[in-house]
Amino acid sequence: MREYNFTLKFKLADEREDPEIYLSVLEHAGCDDALIGIGQHGYIALHFIRKANTASEAVSSAIANVKTTISNAKLAEVYSDFVGIPHIA
Repeated sequence: MREYNFTLKFKLADEREDPEIYLSVLEHAGCDDALIGIGQHGYIALHFIRKANTASEAVSSAIANVKTTISNAKLAEVYSDFVGIPHIA
């Protein structure tokens, strides 16, 4: 397995919602391999270093982990330095 570095940025359904409420819950939902950023109002970003067989598998599993916790969040952007990941939004 390889390690893949990428960032997922999600728009929260309610911009007034405090994203800090998700920090510990995301860790328990399988995002313990991510640094979480909540500095931009209405968004939450997660920078992952995830082990997987493929880049697509790494990104897909990370999105699934986040969506189990914040089901109403919309994926806004995917940042990565590898090729072959379709834009998923």
